[in-house]
Amino acid sequence: MKQVIMSVALGAALFFTGCGMQSIPTQKNEVDATLAEVTNQYKRRMDLIPNLVNVVQGYAKHEKETLTGVVEARAKATQMTIDPSKATPEQLLKYQQAQGQLSSALGKLMVISENYPQLKADANFRDLQAQLEGTENRITVARNRYIESIKGFNNLVGVPPTSWTNSILYHHEKMPQWDLAADEKAKSEKAPEVKF
Repeated sequence: MKQVIMSVALGAALFFTGCGMQSIPTQKNEVDATLAEVTNQYKRRMDLIPNLVNVVQGYAKHEKETLTGVVEARAKATQMTIDPSKATPEQLLKYQQAQGQLSSALGKLMVISENYPQLKADANFRDLQAQLEGTENRITVARNRYIESIKGFNNLVGVPPTSWTNSILYHHEKMPQWDLAADEKAKSEKAPEVKF
């Protein structure tokens, strides 16, 4: 009798291990961590923006509208935060749109800098521009990792046999995927005006 109980217990342990008992919570933690990295990179970008705006202001005083747009977009993006463990599709979309609008405003600022050779030659501006470009690359990498972690989690909760474990033990819903269309829409709503 004791051997039968041990066999059943071992079989159940192997079944649940093979069916996502550990992998579902582990992957959820991965999703939370990768979203936190995305928000961390966006925060880094927001920290660089005031310095960039101050340098540009000294050279491009009459470009007030664009500078104001960058500051306002940064303020809006700063107000929007996301709790990775409780992010709803609507919250994620609003967050993405705010970040997309900030990207668009920064794009306009970079276009304006082309009109000021002295600004482009300024060491502070070049340093800030390089840091901002590096940050944009980090944001892209962080978003890609987040997208992959969401895909992995959604596969675990939606594809058998791990989906059976999810339906019995965890009851997780599929998580909303990062909507790249929302980023592109925000960027295209206000395309930078180029003047020659």
